[in-house]
Amino acid sequence: MELQQHTSEYAKRDGRLAEDAFFYAEQNARLVKNAEEYYRSMFRGRVSSWNLRDQHMFETLQALAGHLDRQTQAEKTKIVIWEHNSHLGDARATSMGAQGELNVGQLVREQYGSEAVLIGFSTYTGTVTAASDWGGEHERKRVRPALPESYEALFHETALPHFLLPLSSESQMDQVLSGSRLERAIGVIYLPIRNV
Repeated sequence: MELQQHTSEYAKRDGRLAEDAFFYAEQNARLVKNAEEYYRSMFRGRVSSWNLRDQHMFETLQALAGHLDRQTQAEKTKIVIWEHNSHLGDARATSMGAQGELNVGQLVREQYGSEAVLIGFSTYTGTVTAASDWGGEHERKRVRPALPESYEALFHETALPHFLLPLSSESQMDQVLSGSRLERAIGVIYLPIRNV
């Protein structure tokens, strides 16, 4: 709050250099504030801490876009974000959303609509570097074949080794894929349940 109260004072200093320094300081202050709230929320449960983390990522994206827009003024800033599908997909279309979780992809779509282009990656099988538990050592693990009735199994049935599937609300493919299916989420932790 103190930084924001002195915004005009900082802006009068050294032009763009001062503006950048102020932006970095403000982002660091926002990070500290949000981190405290995030760690407190971890005791309340997964949904609240997840939502705080993704809201923080989205706020950072908006702040960066606004900062760059003010500097360029020629055309709207374009930003590329590389994130895990669980953060960049649209939580409203997954079991995450049903549990009350939101994510960056959902917030971006709600804010920017068709201006946003989001790309997800998936696989039927392969390898991944992940841990078996939070804070655990990373390991190279074999990814088990996708479960029947999942998106990955459906895509695997095409027999195409790789492909791009552009989706929009007007496409026929979007309508075919709009039903509920299992979804694969491999992240920092990968511990597949073994069939007995």
